[in-house]
Amino acid sequence: MHPEITAPLTFGMLVFDEVEVLDLGGPFEVFSTAGRLARTADDEPLLRVLTVAATRRPVRARGGLRIMPDHTLDEDPPFDVLVVPGGVTTAVEADADVVAWLARRRRTATLTFSICTGAFLLAATGALDGRPATTHWEDQEELARRHREVRVRTDVRWVDDGDIVTSAGISAGIDAALHIVGRLFGEELARRTARQMEYTWTGDVTAEAGPTGQR
Repeated sequence: MHPEITAPLTFGMLVFDEVEVLDLGGPFEVFSTAGRLARTADDEPLLRVLTVAATRRPVRARGGLRIMPDHTLDEDPPFDVLVVPGGVTTAVEADADVVAWLARRRRTATLTFSICTGAFLLAATGALDGRPATTHWEDQEELARRHREVRVRTDVRWVDDGDIVTSAGISAGIDAALHIVGRLFGEELARRTARQMEYTWTGDVTAEAGPTGQR
C-alpha cells in the first residue's frame, strides 16, 4: 500500500437504466476483490464500493439485469472516488440533476474514473474540456464531434490524466480499474487482485500519471 493511503477509500459508482453490465460489474469486481485482499488494522476492507442512482427504484441494465442502488442522488453519500460507467447514456446526459450532481461530486472526489461511454457524461459536465480522454472505439468519433474541446485518444486502453482516468470500452474498464488499484495501493495489490480474478493483466501500474495514457 502506498504510504499516503491511511484509511479505507470508498468508490461511489453511478448506475442508471441501460448501464452496460460489464462497465459496472468489471470495475466493481476489481475494487471489491481488492477490498477483500487488502484489510485495515480492524480487518475491514481497504476499498469499499457503493452504488448511486437518481431514484430508489431498481435500475435495469442493458440485457435486463436489475440492480438495486445503495443510495440516491438526494442522499448524496460520501465517497472518495467517483466511478461513471457507460452504456446507453442519452437519457442520463439529458438529466440536468444527474449532470449537476456529477459536476459537483467530480470536483470533490480524489479521483474520477469513467468507463466506455461514461466519458460522455463527464464531457457533459465540462470536466474533460482541454484534456485527453478515451471511450469505446465505436464512439470516439462521436465524442470528438460533440465535444470538440476534448482531446480524444484512439490508440490506448485507458488515459490517466491525474485526477481523471477514462477507459475504452467494456473490458478495458477492468484494465483501468486494476491500474487505479496499483496507482493508489501499489502494484502488488493490483497483481494479486488480477490473479484472484483469474484475469490476465499486463498493465504497467508503475507509470507516471499524465496525458499520454497507458495501454
